Amino acid sequence: MSFRNRCQIAGSQGCIDLSIPLAGGRDQKVLVKDARIATHYAWQEHHWKTLLSCYSRSPWFEHYRDDLARLYQRSFSFLLDWNLACFDWTCRMLTLPLRVTLTEAYHPHYDPEVSRDYRGLLMPKNIRETTLASPPVYRQVFEEITGFIPNLSILDLLFCEGQRARSLLAQVGPTS
Repeated sequence: MSFRNRCQIAGSQGCIDLSIPLAGGRDQKVLVKDARIATHYAWQEHHWKTLLSCYSRSPWFEHYRDDLARLYQRSFSFLLDWNLACFDWTCRMLTLPLRVTLTEAYHPHYDPEVSRDYRGLLMPKNIRETTLASPPVYRQVFEEITGFIPNLSILDLLFCEGQRARSLLAQVGPTS
């Protein structure tokens, strides 16, 4: 019920949800680090074919294709490992030198004077109503058919804008 195991991309008919099946189903109550990917589905093959179908004609797809294909060919047992690999790939493609650290313990609440807690704010069920920032506007592959679709996966932005994606993201500012 979160974006931890899914993303949205643009297709000719509108948004397409790509989700990673979880061992034990979607309603399991486990720590994020313990969420396992179901191995009896060919989700990586399905995702890759969908990405090829939707973006093979986008301006920058060929630039990212081989490196992204290697990511989709790797085997992952845990959802967190997949997410961290995707985050690392995205930072490399955007040439963002970000360092990720993981928490050692769960904290139900964080002091708002110390940090902001965005957990639970961006969920698939309310992504269209939630606005943390004005999304960048750029030319999308199927925009003439579907209109501009905000809040898609970073893959859409990269495939359509290449390295310009970084400067577009830098222009995004919080709305509140």
